Amino acid sequence: MSSTVLFSLEGRGLKLDTAADLEPHIKALKENEDVEEVRLQGNTLGVGACEALAAVLQSKKKLRTAILADIFTSRLLSEIPPALDALLTALLRCPQLRTVDLSDNAFGLNTVAPLQPFLSQHTPLQHLILTNNGLGPAAGTLIAEALTALAAKKESGRSSSSTPKDIPDLETVICGRNRLESGSMAAWAKAYQANKNILTIKMTSNGIRQEGVSHLLSAGLAHCASLQTLDLQDNTFTHTAAGVLAATLPSWPRLKELGVGDCLLTSQGMRAVAKTFSSGSSPALEILRLQYNEIDISGLKALVDALHARPKLRRVELNGNRFNEEDPVIERLKEVLDERREEYGPGFEEGVDQEWGLDELDDLEEEDEDEDEDERSEDGREEELEEVEEKANKVLQEAEEAEDENVALEEDKSVDQLANMMEKTELK
Repeated sequence: MSSTVLFSLEGRGLKLDTAADLEPHIKALKENEDVEEVRLQGNTLGVGACEALAAVLQSKKKLRTAILADIFTSRLLSEIPPALDALLTALLRCPQLRTVDLSDNAFGLNTVAPLQPFLSQHTPLQHLILTNNGLGPAAGTLIAEALTALAAKKESGRSSSSTPKDIPDLETVICGRNRLESGSMAAWAKAYQANKNILTIKMTSNGIRQEGVSHLLSAGLAHCASLQTLDLQDNTFTHTAAGVLAATLPSWPRLKELGVGDCLLTSQGMRAVAKTFSSGSSPALEILRLQYNEIDISGLKALVDALHARPKLRRVELNGNRFNEEDPVIERLKEVLDERREEYGPGFEEGVDQEWGLDELDDLEEEDEDEDEDERSEDGREEELEEVEEKANKVLQEAEEAEDENVALEEDKSVDQLANMMEKTELK
């Protein structure tokens, strides 16, 4: 981005408490009416500085991106709400502002309030980044509810506007490392159901357990037919939520990247997902992240057997699972991915850096020789997977029927029934 449309104080380590402290640093911003991006991360701003900055920002009608990550380090909890309120109130007056990054700021329950008016009212918003904000389930619920309100505000604006295309869909939500937990998933499911044209969702490392993941998938993400990137790594699926994931995959025909690494997917869960792949769901899938999931060779074989139905798959991450790197199934997978790179690599999305092949398999676990997995018949495995699939599909159907009801997550009987059924199976 050229200097004429970018204003940056990024990474300068400035401690700006007052308007006077800020003044020497924003002359270029004041004079630039064409600024499109402002980067302020890596400094610390007090209330007075934020109020002075807000007075300048509100006049920038061409502003499209505001990077406000890591701007409250060492600030008192009492300082953050008024400082943040001043900035976000000003940004509400920027009609072209599409991207907001507020990562690495401490927005717990006591300081999240200023976010709600902005997130529920700023109809130009397309890309929201909230990583490492310490939200917790209560504040996370408030954020999700604001995004649900935003969807209604966008729709209302389109219906009353002579140029409805000027109000874009919410396309990206990145909300990782925020301890959202299962308790906020009912609200997040409603938010994604309301913003059903979303393209990218990343909710990594949030302590979401299988019942929460199941609800998020069945009641929320199943409605997002345009989804292209889904990253839920470092949450807990087990085969419970893996079955729901398998049943939800056909809802995403445009999905290009799926991240479910470090999710305790298990081999049973992998086989359920692979079976859905074999049926032709998610034909656009290019990247599959499966590291550290306790997947053994039976789960890997199921994935490799489904490759014929995934013609665009070019990158698979498998490190940290439970098989031998020298196994013929691994060699087969490598060969297929290498052949695809030779065939499609040179002209595949020309000009864009691409990931191809397998990741480094330097942290694999050896399978336990005493396991009796091989003693179980393929027919038995197939019957159990069919039962998983049937129950997961029932969860999706019941979620659709109940989507207009206010059902608390812990009272979602369909998810509980699925969990109980799957806990009775012993496949790993």
